[in-house]
Amino acid sequence: MQNEPDSDWPRFVRTEEAARLLDLSPRTLEKHRCGGTGPVYRKLGGRVVYTIADLRAWIEGAARQSTSEMAKIARKPDRPLTEARRAGR
Repeated sequence: MQNEPDSDWPRFVRTEEAARLLDLSPRTLEKHRCGGTGPVYRKLGGRVVYTIADLRAWIEGAARQSTSEMAKIARKPDRPLTEARRAGR
């Protein structure tokens, strides 16, 4: 019989359960993982697992008070702006 871990031991969930808890599809969570925009995860052997604490932290990190906050995080343009593009031509 296995010993129970102490209460400080993190609870791990696999992608399917993490997606269910976040109300996302597993595929969406996989895309976030590949793009580096998702919650922190761990690879244990060949398995991807998340801790409940990391899922909660990701949710808290997504909190916004207005849509203008997203502009601060916007990614860089794919190509530099030329004078014509800056002038709106």
